This record gives sequence, C-alpha cells and structure tokens, in this order.
Amino acid sequence: MPTFDEARTRMVAEQLESRGISDRRVLDVMLRVPRHVFVPANAQMLSYADRALPIGEGQTISQPYMVALMTEALHLSGTERVLEIGTGSGYQAAVLAELATEVITVERRPDLASLAQDILSALGYRNIHVVVGDGSVGRESDAPFDAILVAAGAPHVPASLKRQLADGGRLVIPIGTATHQILTVVTRTGNTLQESSGEGCVFVPLVGQEGWPARQLP
Repeated sequence: MPTFDEARTRMVAEQLESRGISDRRVLDVMLRVPRHVFVPANAQMLSYADRALPIGEGQTISQPYMVALMTEALHLSGTERVLEIGTGSGYQAAVLAELATEVITVERRPDLASLAQDILSALGYRNIHVVVGDGSVGRESDAPFDAILVAAGAPHVPASLKRQLADGGRLVIPIGTATHQILTVVTRTGNTLQESSGEGCVFVPLVGQEGWPARQLP
C-alpha cells in the first residue's frame, strides 16, 4: 500500500493538476495538509480518494478537487481575513489558513466544532478560530472579510454574507437545491456585486436562518 505522502502526491497530480487546478500555491498546500488526519480512523485508507467522505453527524469532508477548486476561486494572496462556513472536521479551514492571514470558521454542530478544534490545534494552527453558530448569517462581529467560502449548499446567496464581504472580496458558495448545486462566485467592487456560475457540485445543505430550514430538507 502507498504511504499517505505518496497517496497525497498522486492525488494532487491525478485529481487536481490533471483537471486544471493551476495555482501553484494551492497545489503546494494540498501537498502539505494531511487530509487523512481529518477523517475517522476507519476511513483513513480512503483519505486521498476522489470523493467526499463521511465524518459523522451526517456531514462529509469535501472531495479534494472541490476543496482545491473553491480555494483557487478565492484568489488568495496571503494577506486576507477569510470566513469559512461549515467547518466539518477542519480540513478546508487548514487549507485556507496556509494561504491567508486569518481564518474564522463557523460550524453549527458543537461536537464537530470541538473535533475540528482538537485536530487543528494538534497540527499547530494558530490563525484559525473555530466558532459554533449559524453560518448562514455569517459572522457580523468580525466582518468585513476579504474572502468567504461556504462549504454547504444554499438555496440562494445569503444577504448577510454579501454585506460582510469587503470591497474587492470574493465569496464562493454552492447554490441550488438541497441535493444539487452550481458553484457560484460573488465579487464585490464598491457597492456592486457580480455573480458568476461554474461547475455543478453536491454539498450537504446549508441549514440556518438564511439557508435551508431543517424541517424542509428531504
């Protein structure tokens, strides 16, 4: 069996570079961050497979390609304050933290937030702040943000997230139904917001005040 390092190298070459991920900084981070640490022990041998994996409480760690694609779409230079919605086990937050100055990540499930905090602390991340709350309304007390990444599917772009996006900032969010979405990028220039659509994707639903009410989900 290949080592985790070997599997991670193959993942970057076969799943990311071959599909058009070209930002060298993103590729290098995906080579460094140990995805296997963020999945349950019984799934670690699948850590670098081309798929999302369950992490408990009905949630998943995103497919590596989707993590890279969404991260690349933010165009991070290293100086940004980033808001992530949907911490999960913390993998996406770790990737963002390698490319930005500060990451605030919001998870509505306390047990998952605690798990993510433990993993991220053990790996030595000090620029990630894990918060328990309703991510669909963002984090007004810490706004504005240079970049916002939503790792859950929403029925529309939450108005709160639009307001919390800094001038020149970018918001990446899956928009669609509870079972299928289109990756959407929102860019703010002054008071103007411009949206563009990209690839189809499937994320767990964004549940909350400006997302999906839990009672409406299938």
